[in-house]
Amino acid sequence: MASYKLNINNKEYTVEAEPQTPLLWVIRDEVGLTGTKYGCGIAQCGACTVHLNGAPVRSCALPVSASASQKITTIEGISTNNEHPVQKAWLEVQAPQCGYCQSGQIMSAVALLEQKPSPSDQDIDQAMSGNICRCGTYHRIRKAIHVASKEINNGSK
Repeated sequence: MASYKLNINNKEYTVEAEPQTPLLWVIRDEVGLTGTKYGCGIAQCGACTVHLNGAPVRSCALPVSASASQKITTIEGISTNNEHPVQKAWLEVQAPQCGYCQSGQIMSAVALLEQKPSPSDQDIDQAMSGNICRCGTYHRIRKAIHVASKEINNGSK
């Protein structure tokens, strides 16, 4: 076991873990933040998406040793009261069906809108292509991203 200092949602945590332990399990089991979900375990479905220094990464395949001293943001760190434009848009258009993949979807959407505040459908499809929704709510997810984009762009003017 090794000791790691992690900056998760702007809070410092010291954890003990094997170097190859996936960040996902440290976030969920050691830190107690359970919004990030386990989906496939091979970085293919996107349910475990978190931000590492602002970029979306799959926490199920990222060893904790590679995330120490980095800025990690989970779904719990997006806002304290579900007031982020993406979260509000998700509710407005009723994007989720079962909801299991949605924290990963939201994390990918937030990262997209930080890079491209006015994305095209093609930009959205490309950025979200690594997130699988087994319920097939892709059209509602795309609509929610456009709604969030409008709020972000109107708020910045």
